[in-house]
Amino acid sequence: MSNVEKVFAVVERIVLIVIAALTVTAIWQEVLIIIQSSAVKLADLLLLFLYLEVIGMVAAFYRHRRIPIAIPVYITITALCRMIILEGKAMESLELLAEAGAIVLLAMSVFVIRKSGRDTGEDSRE
Repeated sequence: MSNVEKVFAVVERIVLIVIAALTVTAIWQEVLIIIQSSAVKLADLLLLFLYLEVIGMVAAFYRHRRIPIAIPVYITITALCRMIILEGKAMESLELLAEAGAIVLLAMSVFVIRKSGRDTGEDSRE
């Protein structure tokens, strides 16, 4: 491994640690908001799930030295669902249909990725 690759590897690890720390902070802040409001909404749970997926993505990187393709897709699906829940009543029908279609396409892509066996978490360069 060259010196440049080592520098990038160190920077990558530092940024991942920062992402994990900020995600844990965001989880704590969201839990405090839920406690203060004395109500748990579905949008709150989906936001916490998004945070959990980010932590899972960081953990997957440390475990497998790469991020499986499906994890960011899961995060995107959850984010779109959360957006539909938060803005669903104010959205135009066509916009709602487009976002629902995007969720279906993303779900189909995860299915294809899983069936192809290309999302094992192992680095194909080794």
